[in-house]
Amino acid sequence: MSEPEDIPVEQLTSRQARAEHKRLAEAVEAADIAYHQNDAPELDDAAYDALRRRLVAIEAAFPALKAASSASATVGAKASGKFAKIRHRVPMLSLDNAFTDEAVAEFVQRVHRFLGRKDEDPIAFTAEPKIDGLSLSLRYENGQLVSAATRGDGEEGEDVTQNARTVAEIPEALSGEDDDLLNGHARPGAQSMMRSSRRRAITFSAASSAEHCVVFTLNSGDSGAS
Repeated sequence: MSEPEDIPVEQLTSRQARAEHKRLAEAVEAADIAYHQNDAPELDDAAYDALRRRLVAIEAAFPALKAASSASATVGAKASGKFAKIRHRVPMLSLDNAFTDEAVAEFVQRVHRFLGRKDEDPIAFTAEPKIDGLSLSLRYENGQLVSAATRGDGEEGEDVTQNARTVAEIPEALSGEDDDLLNGHARPGAQSMMRSSRRRAITFSAASSAEHCVVFTLNSGDSGAS
């Protein structure tokens, strides 16, 4: 008899779907904690994305399984206890993925609907390589940097203000005296990746990433991220 994880979503019974949903939700939650809280990722991006895609597919086929707290609806993980917490004034969301032509076409249709355009109306898109990094929210008051926070679970992140001040590319002050909220990605250069790798006496594996390197960098106060 096939295990639920081996059965295509459209062929799952309700009982099998519940069991598979539970397994996937626990696996995604464990991966999020390992990556975002423990700085020790256990899955590479492809394996993690596959778990979430199957979880989302099951919830689409069996809507009763989806709850507001579902792992498919979460972003990142709760902030680590290593740092003080900062609650985001505006939730920090995450980008979605598309792995098939059909998924890209569906995204384009959603854009047309959002903009109130007809399907045949042309829309110009800009594409660029995705550079992995750590999401940061920088808050400036009267033009001065007052806080830096990781994304965390999207609602609350870790206070990395003092360590972020060691990153040369993060300005202490902006021109003018406005209050600003800047969201972006911190990413390491090649030398920083190598330096962090040596300091941890490890080689960054397929399960590690530039984001993981920046997490270590900010946790340690290393100024190599950019």
